[in-house]
Formats: sequence, structure tokens, C-alpha cells
Amino acid sequence: MQSRRLPLLAAAIALVPAGVLAHPGHAGHEALGFLAGVAHPFSGPDHMLAMAAVGLWAALRGGRAVWAWPAAFVAAMLGGFLLGQGGTAPFVEPAIMASVIVLGALVAAQAVVPLAPGALLIAAFGLAHGWAHGAEAPLAAGGFPLGFALATIALHLVGLAAGFGLQRLRRPGLLRLLGAGAAAGGVLLAVA
Repeated sequence: MQSRRLPLLAAAIALVPAGVLAHPGHAGHEALGFLAGVAHPFSGPDHMLAMAAVGLWAALRGGRAVWAWPAAFVAAMLGGFLLGQGGTAPFVEPAIMASVIVLGALVAAQAVVPLAPGALLIAAFGLAHGWAHGAEAPLAAGGFPLGFALATIALHLVGLAAGFGLQRLRRPGLLRLLGAGAAAGGVLLAVA
């Protein structure tokens, strides 16, 4: 039954217009400050999928990863925001797409990775997401960075809640399916 759900999920994602899936196009939020920062991570599936996948994977790993991996993402994302003030870099968009695919695949595989290497990988992806935010919004954008940091934490918490909930319900297949769906979504975003 689970093998039938993945093609349905992929088909549903494929029906979403490509313009909605692309990361560019978030520019203009910078004039709105904090509230635009809060809205920003919810304005693109790349952000939502990657950030929720961080929470899912941290829930699977358990222990200190529950707080350390999301914290690594947020800290690196804020650092990336500062680096992005100089403009975008050629690695940013491919790294963002890779974050969705890789993190989703790690959840789907229920990969067990030591705390530090997992944190480094997650921080690298957070850096790319933050760099994109920084290239789109000037440092003078008021509370924009605080807003997107809080929204990112909320998405991590959604992933953590889903991960813990599915583990508690003893539904590892659904957890794998969520990871596979995120990875498939990342592939579709990359080719869109």
C-alpha cells in the first residue's frame, strides 16, 4: 500500500505550477520587515521541505540532535544571511535543491549519522538557505532575519512533532514516506 502512495505524492507535486516551485521571486519582502521574514520560509516549497526534513531527521536521531541539528541550521542560516549581503553565489541554488533531496533521502533511509557530522551537513545547508535570504533582503531590512529565523524554528518543530508522533505510533513506513516525498519534491524542484 505504501508503494502506491509515493507515485501519488510525486504526481501531486508535479501538478504544482513551476513558477511556484522556483526559489527566486521572493524579493520585495525586505520592505516589510519582521512579518515578511516570518512569511518568507512559507513562500516556497524548497524552504518548507528542507526545514521540516531537518526536524524529521533530528527526531529520528534523537538525543542531543533534537536541539543541536535545528540550532546548527538556524545559526548557519543567520551567518549565511550576513554573507549573502554581498549578493548571491553560484553554489546557493544548487545547495538549496540538494538540501531538500539529501535531507529527504536521509529521512527516507532512516540514516543514522553521528551528531557532529550531521550538524555539519545541516549547517552547510542552512548556510545556503541563509545566503539566499541575505542576497534578497538588505541588512537594513528591519526584523526580516529574526522573522525568518523564528519561522524556520517553527518548521523544524513541525518536523520534530511529525517525527516523534510517527515513531510513537510505530509508523516508520509513514516516516520514510515523508522523507521520500521530500526528496522527490526536491528532484521536481530541481528540474522545474
